Amino acid sequence: MKYTRNGTTNLFVAVEPRAGRRVVSVTERRGKVDFVAFICGLLTGAYAKARRVHLALDNLNTHFRKCFDDVLGQRAATKLLRRVQFHYTPKHASWLNMAEIEIGILSRQCLDRRIASRQLLRSEVEAWQQARNALQRTIEWKFTRQDADIKLGRHYVSKLAC
Repeated sequence: MKYTRNGTTNLFVAVEPRAGRRVVSVTERRGKVDFVAFICGLLTGAYAKARRVHLALDNLNTHFRKCFDDVLGQRAATKLLRRVQFHYTPKHASWLNMAEIEIGILSRQCLDRRIASRQLLRSEVEAWQQARNALQRTIEWKFTRQDADIKLGRHYVSKLAC
């Protein structure tokens, strides 16, 4: 049987590691419009009542405040992001992003086969997300600040060197 590529898709994943909650969105692309729509959905939906939302992000070109300004306009972006605190993982250290851990689990438990259509993918991912959220599967993070200093110290500029 010959392999036929039917296209690609994107998954946006938000994880609340201690609560055992995740939100996964299947999109056709991963551009700034798609990313901004995903974050807007989080802030007006699942986290509408949260005082502050911390977003740990890698350095993908769509993961910056400027994208919100570009898509929504500066005024609307400022209003939307007033409760958001951005945190960025160091370059080449996306494994520090807990969403990457969750994506690995999703890949092993749900995406370990070809899925024929985007609609089927959406329903499979939604079922996986609901089941995992119902079980309140948490991420037990054991990487400490001291571990980070040892492992990543060469990537930081010493305050004394300034």
